[in-house]
Amino acid sequence: MTERMRLAVPNKGRLVEPTLALLRDAGLVFDAHDRSLVSRVQNVDLDILFVRTNDIAEFVGDGVADAGITGGDLLAEAGAQLPIVRELGYGRCRLAAAVPNDATYASIDDLGGTRIATSHPNTTRRFFAERGIPVSVVALSGAVEVAPRLGLAEAIVDLVSTGSTLVMNGLRPIGDVLASQAVMVANPAALISRAAEIATIDTMIGAAQAARGKKYLMLNAPIAKAQAIEDLLPSLESPTVIPLAHDGMIAIHSVVGADEVWGLLPRLKAAGASGILVLPIEKIVP
Repeated sequence: MTERMRLAVPNKGRLVEPTLALLRDAGLVFDAHDRSLVSRVQNVDLDILFVRTNDIAEFVGDGVADAGITGGDLLAEAGAQLPIVRELGYGRCRLAAAVPNDATYASIDDLGGTRIATSHPNTTRRFFAERGIPVSVVALSGAVEVAPRLGLAEAIVDLVSTGSTLVMNGLRPIGDVLASQAVMVANPAALISRAAEIATIDTMIGAAQAARGKKYLMLNAPIAKAQAIEDLLPSLESPTVIPLAHDGMIAIHSVVGADEVWGLLPRLKAAGASGILVLPIEKIVP
């Protein structure tokens, strides 16, 4: 197959920067310009298409792109039955139902017979219909949080990350409709015809993901302290132990969680470790 694979990614919004950072961390070399629709990857037979986030599911579904990166909430809203190749771990948020602080509604089940304002009307209708809760969905393209104050609706369903926007607008969440994060999806036909190419991109992204939040730890220790130090190290499998030129001394290498490092270092020193190095990791291929 001579035609280059195409990956659709967002050109605006909250997913842009983390998506570009992940692709670059994965080793893809490309230029991203604000006004470019297509960027040619220099080291892989891949073209990156920069399109509206809301259009990515359609681009992938129609075969214009072989794969794409979008939000799980947008995938659900589009009703696109696209295979999810990988969950990407960023852009985490939830589609939550919320009501004014002084409202009597305590849970989603209490919303029967109410009007619900949302920018995700398809997902909202489907969610309440599946639960047999009759509601009237008011579709809005923005400013969903002010709908109760304006008398447009008794409740809202909107994306929530920290919840600060709800608080600012006098709202409180009463239940979640959907959990969302960035995902990589593929066109079903491309998943077969371009299986090897999609697997390559997936492996590159997975290796970059696995390396995030990990550090490479190197230290020296007396051989008599090896077991005590090894017992402290949470490694991928087991630490690497290397004899040193000085008799009775070894080097120990291990991969540890970045959040664990600073709590681990004093314990390692107390156990006899010295010359400790903490290094970043570029890729991990399980």
